[in-house]
Amino acid sequence: MEKELKIVNDIEELSYLAEFVEEICESLSLSPETTMNINLALEEAVVNVIMYAYPPLEEHNILLKATLTDQQLIFLLTDNGLSFDPTQMEDADITSSIEERPIGGLGIFLIRSIMNEVSYQRLDGQNQLTMKKNIEK
Repeated sequence: MEKELKIVNDIEELSYLAEFVEEICESLSLSPETTMNINLALEEAVVNVIMYAYPPLEEHNILLKATLTDQQLIFLLTDNGLSFDPTQMEDADITSSIEERPIGGLGIFLIRSIMNEVSYQRLDGQNQLTMKKNIEK
């Protein structure tokens, strides 16, 4: 199985992402909890692109490709925004109180917590974030 979703960098497009994830997970009979977690991780990654990769009011495409292997769902998120490698970010400090924590970093922490593997590369002027989720069939 291979599916693609192309959206633009607009928060309104997130509903298409949720439909895309639900359709894939439903076709694989994944649990509602797994579906929700995958959706949360992908939404965090896409929101980061929408909010930080481009100058305001410029429209750009964001591509999400889903591939199923024997034991993994692999998501490749591609954009041509500013170069940013989330795998180089330190984990958010979730031990300190909310008031003491710096803003940001929790989305990346969530992505790493939910997905089994996260990798990044910058290729031909594009950010490519690969997120792998182990699944049982």
